[in-house]
Amino acid sequence: MNTAHWLSHVRKLAPSPLPVLLASPCGDASEVNSAAVEATAAHAAQGGSTQHQFPPLRSDDRLGDLLNHPAFQGFSHRILPWDGRAYGEAMRLTDIGQLLPYHTHVEPAVVVGALNRMVDDANAGRTVFYDFHTEEGKRANPALRRTGLFFFRGTPGAPFAVIAPGGGFSYVASVHEGFPYADQISKRGFNAFVLKYRAGHGGGVATEDLAAAVAYILRNARMLQVSLDGYSLWGSSAGARMAAAIGSHGPARFGTPPYPKPSVVVMAYTGHSEITASEPPTFVVAGDRDGIAPPALMDTRVAALRRIGTSVEYHKYPSVGHGFGTGQGTAAQGWIGQAIQFWTREIKYTP
Repeated sequence: MNTAHWLSHVRKLAPSPLPVLLASPCGDASEVNSAAVEATAAHAAQGGSTQHQFPPLRSDDRLGDLLNHPAFQGFSHRILPWDGRAYGEAMRLTDIGQLLPYHTHVEPAVVVGALNRMVDDANAGRTVFYDFHTEEGKRANPALRRTGLFFFRGTPGAPFAVIAPGGGFSYVASVHEGFPYADQISKRGFNAFVLKYRAGHGGGVATEDLAAAVAYILRNARMLQVSLDGYSLWGSSAGARMAAAIGSHGPARFGTPPYPKPSVVVMAYTGHSEITASEPPTFVVAGDRDGIAPPALMDTRVAALRRIGTSVEYHKYPSVGHGFGTGQGTAAQGWIGQAIQFWTREIKYTP
């Protein structure tokens, strides 16, 4: 089924939203009753209306303040990077970079600002977290209970991005290269989702979660108020491998029905080298001092993409290493905005 026929088919079906299920604060999922599911779905469809007074986080707050924050009840452990780890709740958010061994330039103010965007949305009654795997699937595979999607809303009906943070498939660095990206993307009017995938199970399993998340969003586009057209996949390091793999092969290679490929892939600092005969337009960033994913590997990939006629924009930043996230305070600062402009041009979207 080609993309145009698939989009027409989905629009005609307009399926009912899937249930939204939250994990317990300890990270083990707890089921909710059907009335609660229906109420949550309706709440999400209208963007939320309940007003709360959840307090903002501060950079000198502790991990315990985040984990026990009422705005994140039921999914707070999935904000932090490591699955199954007991965190020292006395650690201050100013030291959160210590949890991200493969990353650099972790700015607590940037991390806390993006977390507070979710607090603000929760205060406005907007649903910020969705459980995209089915309850049947989670019963069969309990590791799926550690996945989820964080939603940063832009303009209703605008295209969406799905962001896969990195972490060497060992952890998921959403606080550094997930939520801060989504905050900037949504402020430009696009809708943005940050994926919490299964860590510690390798790239194939993580990419299956990304494909399942894309499928969930496309099936529930009406509920989520996002466009079916022009979606993009963003990934950093390990997450960039995931985004590129789906860009090359489409979600169906990783266990979904035949949904379309992304319209644009955004890749940050990775060594992924696979190229197929047809690749989506690709935006690429890397640091020239990256000792984990040497930029020469990205040079090779970009050259191969250009040889097959793929539209590519490539930036390599001086004096920048691996895992720089938004690049705040480095030569890479501002790259998120450039990537958004590239996406906008490639899909010919007028905000």
